Amino acid sequence: MSKDRLSVFVTRRLPEPVEKRLSELFDVQLRTDDVAMSREELAVAMKTAEVLVPTITDTIDAGLIGQAGSQLKLIANYGAGVDNIDVATARERGVLVSNTPGVLTEDTADMAMGLILAITRRIPEGLAAMQTEQWQGWSPTALLGGRIGGRRIGILGMGRIGRAVAQRASAFGMQVHYHNRRRLRRETEDELQATYWESLDQMVARMDVISINCPHTPSTFHLMNARRLKLMKPSAVIVNTSRGEVIDENALTRMLRDGAIAGAGLDVYEKGTTVNPRLREMPNVVLLPHMGSATVESRIEMGEKVIINIKTFQDGHRPPDQVVPSML
Repeated sequence: MSKDRLSVFVTRRLPEPVEKRLSELFDVQLRTDDVAMSREELAVAMKTAEVLVPTITDTIDAGLIGQAGSQLKLIANYGAGVDNIDVATARERGVLVSNTPGVLTEDTADMAMGLILAITRRIPEGLAAMQTEQWQGWSPTALLGGRIGGRRIGILGMGRIGRAVAQRASAFGMQVHYHNRRRLRRETEDELQATYWESLDQMVARMDVISINCPHTPSTFHLMNARRLKLMKPSAVIVNTSRGEVIDENALTRMLRDGAIAGAGLDVYEKGTTVNPRLREMPNVVLLPHMGSATVESRIEMGEKVIINIKTFQDGHRPPDQVVPSML
């Protein structure tokens, strides 16, 4: 496709440098506030835009794609995951879909390790004691956590982020184990000092820490269901910086309440922004507002990838980060 200035609609506020560059290159409509658009607003935008730039807060399903104007040719997602977009329906309608992989790898892996440390060393409880002026001085038995060096971490999903978590965990002295759709090459395993488990059940039962790093797809929905969660050791903890739908959140909540799992660190939730209120009340649970990629560097680089995808498409070429159903 070749045109001087494509009509681009952006659904959320983006970092200022990204919005500035978009405005220089395209006929872009930017948001003046930073709240998620309603379904009705999205439908209106998709009737006129040639390129839609949504985020994870926008569900672009078959119904919306079916209502879109014939001029819509590219959905350039501002995010690595595309579970918010019906990629198959888009393809049937001749609409390309792209994402922003790679640039949020390091930051998300950092957050996973941060959650592991926060839970095992009881950092939020210590912070709360200081903020509420309950600290009475050092004690030999107060807020005793656990050492992570020497512990086994089981990484579920060994893509870019999973491998970055493995590197960090190994640097902390943890024993790295993983389950993945495909086993890594032997050289990569040696480099990461990682042990492969073909059976997810067997891995889960033997780990001290489980880190969820796989995408949400139909095959990974509730991959950590009640049955698998029950396999975890009572002393184990679980962290999720991927997608909330991978864990059965109600089952996890029950097991945390009953002491069947020692703790959890969650940056994502099964129902989006709706968090199980029981989780908020548990001292052994660390909750974050989906901020795994929330660094200035990551968010600008995500925007740069969006721009490259749109510009490449405008120049008549396939976007470098195009997503097709077979990839999911």
